[in-house]
Amino acid sequence: MTDKIFSVSELNNHIKSLLDSDPMLGGIYVCGELSNYKIYPSGHHYFTMKDADCAVRCVMFKSAAGKLRFRPESGMKVTAFGRVTVFPRDGAYQLYVTELRPEGVGDLQVAFEQLKAKLEAEGLFDRRFKKPIPRFPMRVAVVTSGAGAAVRDIIRVLRKRWPLAKVLLLPVRVQGAEAPAEITGAIKYANRYEVGDVLIVGRGGGSIEDLWAFNDERVARAIFESKIPVISAVGHEPDVTISDYVADLRAATPSNGAELAAPDKEELFEILDAFSGRMGQYMRKEIEGLKTRLRALQESRALSDPKNYIDDRRVLLDHAQLKLIGAQERINAGKRGRFSALAASLDAMSPLKVLGRGYAVAQKADGSVIKSAEDVGPGDNIKVRLEKDSISCTVIKEQ
Repeated sequence: MTDKIFSVSELNNHIKSLLDSDPMLGGIYVCGELSNYKIYPSGHHYFTMKDADCAVRCVMFKSAAGKLRFRPESGMKVTAFGRVTVFPRDGAYQLYVTELRPEGVGDLQVAFEQLKAKLEAEGLFDRRFKKPIPRFPMRVAVVTSGAGAAVRDIIRVLRKRWPLAKVLLLPVRVQGAEAPAEITGAIKYANRYEVGDVLIVGRGGGSIEDLWAFNDERVARAIFESKIPVISAVGHEPDVTISDYVADLRAATPSNGAELAAPDKEELFEILDAFSGRMGQYMRKEIEGLKTRLRALQESRALSDPKNYIDDRRVLLDHAQLKLIGAQERINAGKRGRFSALAASLDAMSPLKVLGRGYAVAQKADGSVIKSAEDVGPGDNIKVRLEKDSISCTVIKEQ
């Protein structure tokens, strides 16, 4: 025991020196559950690790956090590696983390699932955004390594299946830290200058680390934004990357990507041969039909004996003429009968019939009929109309 009186700073620094001198605390693995995980504007990560009974404060500086391949979240079980020391200002010890990995699965798998969930929620995997692959492309652009086996397989398959297509290689690195930026740039370049009708993006097989460039968010968004249809041809059949989900079409291998990008000329030849056979069969059937029709015309009466045909038509014309005349006569007779009936009715109502029975009609000089004595006066000249003639009279007086 010492009688020396320590200041708070001296005490904290002394404890810090004791912890820093312990080799076990200088590099220690700690497992637990993340809690209260926060990322500050400075880029540093602050969080707490806890188990059922205790908790320890942790910090992960920006330089170490930049190497993380997944996004840590509160509630996630992890294993952290770092050193334990004291921050003198606060007098509290904490774990300075330099590495962090999830428990149970690798950090790459966690990062894959996190990015997949994020992009799926944004709709980047939605089938309604998938563009159709052109059936007969004349230009095929390939984004892959210029030195790998994948590009040789793609070119070999395209030359065999569809030699009419022009193949343009956009060489990029397909693994490593620089690969995502180069792949993204090549896709954007292909769209900017419209270098192809279809775009194959991929590489040969490898570990998840080797294929990781195709799980990069920048590459995924470049594929989604591409106006040129994209075929993702990454790795082998079991390998699945984020690019496969975002692309318009997924290929099992680079060779399969070339098969999906272009038709097989041999299959087209077979289809054309089938069409040619069906067309020939149709034309033969059509010609036979026309021959049959021609023979029927040759044997027809109209061509073998044209005059006889005309005579038949003359007889038919005479019959038609007689029918028309008979119909017209019936119409005229009906109209004449109706006219006679109307004339008889009109004649029965004629004033002349009345005069024929001995009656007369007295008219003024202007021709108007005199209906009463009041219509004329003494000295007026009137005319009396009889059945066949008329007499002129002068009124002497009214009765």
